[in-house]
Amino acid sequence: MQSKTLPWIVLLAWASWAHSVADAVRQKASRCDGHSCNPPVGNLAAGRTPSTLTTCGQNITELYCFYPDQNLLQTGPPACRQHRCNKCNANQPDNSHLPADMTDDFFLNPVSWWQSAQAVHREEIRLDLETEFYLTHVIVVFKSPRPAAMVLERSQDYGQTWRPYKYFAVNCTATFGVQDDLKDERAMCTSRYSDALPCTRGEVIYRALTPSNRISDPYGPEAQDLLKLTNLRLRLLKRQDCPCQSTGLLEKPQRFAHFAIYDLIARGSCFCNGHAEECQHVNGSGASENMIHGKCVCQHNTAGDHCERCAPLYNDLPWKPGDGKTGEPNECQKCRCHNHSESCHFDLNVWLASGKKSGGVCDQCQHNTEGHRCQRCQPGFYRDSSVAVTSPVACKPCSCDPLGVTNTTFNPGWKCNSKTGFCFCKPGVAGPHCDRCMMGYWGFGEDGCHPCDCSRSCDPLTGQCLDSYDNRHVLNIPVGGKIPDLIEMAANESEDDLIQWNGEQGFSALRHPEKCVCKERMLGSVVDFCQMKYAYVIKARILSAHDKGSHAEVVVKVKKILKYGKVKLNRSNRSIYPESWMNRGCTCPILNPGMDYLIAGQEDVRTGKLLVNMHSLVKPWKASLGRQVVDMLTMRCK
Repeated sequence: MQSKTLPWIVLLAWASWAHSVADAVRQKASRCDGHSCNPPVGNLAAGRTPSTLTTCGQNITELYCFYPDQNLLQTGPPACRQHRCNKCNANQPDNSHLPADMTDDFFLNPVSWWQSAQAVHREEIRLDLETEFYLTHVIVVFKSPRPAAMVLERSQDYGQTWRPYKYFAVNCTATFGVQDDLKDERAMCTSRYSDALPCTRGEVIYRALTPSNRISDPYGPEAQDLLKLTNLRLRLLKRQDCPCQSTGLLEKPQRFAHFAIYDLIARGSCFCNGHAEECQHVNGSGASENMIHGKCVCQHNTAGDHCERCAPLYNDLPWKPGDGKTGEPNECQKCRCHNHSESCHFDLNVWLASGKKSGGVCDQCQHNTEGHRCQRCQPGFYRDSSVAVTSPVACKPCSCDPLGVTNTTFNPGWKCNSKTGFCFCKPGVAGPHCDRCMMGYWGFGEDGCHPCDCSRSCDPLTGQCLDSYDNRHVLNIPVGGKIPDLIEMAANESEDDLIQWNGEQGFSALRHPEKCVCKERMLGSVVDFCQMKYAYVIKARILSAHDKGSHAEVVVKVKKILKYGKVKLNRSNRSIYPESWMNRGCTCPILNPGMDYLIAGQEDVRTGKLLVNMHSLVKPWKASLGRQVVDMLTMRCK
């Protein structure tokens, strides 16, 4: 019965080949689109030459004998036919039986075989693969009687270590000390392929996946441990004679004493972690037509010979193999580098900090950008809002007068605001480029500008006071402390919020107390605080100031919300509006950029604005002050 199996195998292989040709002709839609996928199964031995310990006639011509194939149309048990003898010489093409004859095309060379030297007791056949593959099953068709004992092994580390796939023996317990799978289907040994009959064309079949070791996910660790290999080895441990030799044999017994194999078939596929449906030759050339190649043509934004990692710009999520159980592709996701980087890497800390949503960190940001996502401009550059953030010219160099720009910011590279392009000016210097004196100052130079010694303004070149009525100005101060042109040091940019100035001019209540005097409101008693009925109480960091004439607009970052009224608040950037309280345009209380304040004030429900005036409570933030106010709000102001 076993002798009839080979034609069935040939027919199955032909059907598989015909199906592959039909698929190639048909307009192809990738099986990987939205799904995990794998390359087709083929013969890993095709196009590769196994190595053996010996070959017949390797050093000298040998005479050998064998029993011819049984007639495939014959029914009933195998019968002994008359043996035949021939000579073997590895250097004579017509008489050679080399290792490559085991893996040649059995359609073109159906009767080619490999044969060992005479009288060897043990032999080894080894198939070395150039990379990792998946193995599904092995078929060996012997020309000589099948061995009485042998082992099929695989290596996953290019021959450094070996593990058994299956033991084969006439008696598993006596030979290997393990149970026969005829009694226990999970046993590592079998006797079903170790009979001496038939004396030729006997088969040995191994299946990696059987009903006893089914695997739900073909790309998971369990499947890889079982199926993945780099080398396959068949150790022939004990030869046995054909029973026909005992019937009136006149030839010398050693002429029958050899191993011989018609075909070695190792069915398997390229190993791609569920991310490819086809493979190419590892080295790019030298592949035979029917060879199963080992370098995956990766999809799902993956890369590597086995799609074992994400492509360079697709490391925003951890790499995963495709899920063979659910069909999920587990595609690699693109990092958000705004077209300013060609690669990124996955950072576990960033991944955890994001709540396991994004872990990509862009590499070597280009176009004068920096940050995990190349999202901000480098020091010395600012974001040009007139072009897209993905534009290669989105970050432009600061344009600052070297005389007027300060070098006393926290970062020496800061020359201008990275969001507005406005330069950080020396004391008394004004303008987006720090190229002139602000009103009320004169003498533009290396030390900045000097305050006018006048009640109003002065000549910006000479400092001479301008006292005529026509030169009188109503000046507006955006905040009582530092105004745009008085900044001496940039605020800490740890939260990616830079102090922004609009370059408008006016008196500073901080520098000119005789012109603008701000009287601070004290916290006072609980009764006084509660009677004010503040609409909102917040902790805020001052970010920017804009003079509006009758009032100022101050952008703050709300860091804590202790109370809010009808105008809803959240922890984000928003504007508050200090009101002017005298005809000189002074706005109070004093709010210094870069500092945190406790601010309690009223609201304009109609416009949704938060107001700040002389009745508001504005105090530099202290934790103790915050606790005191919270206590008043929660326990006493009822």
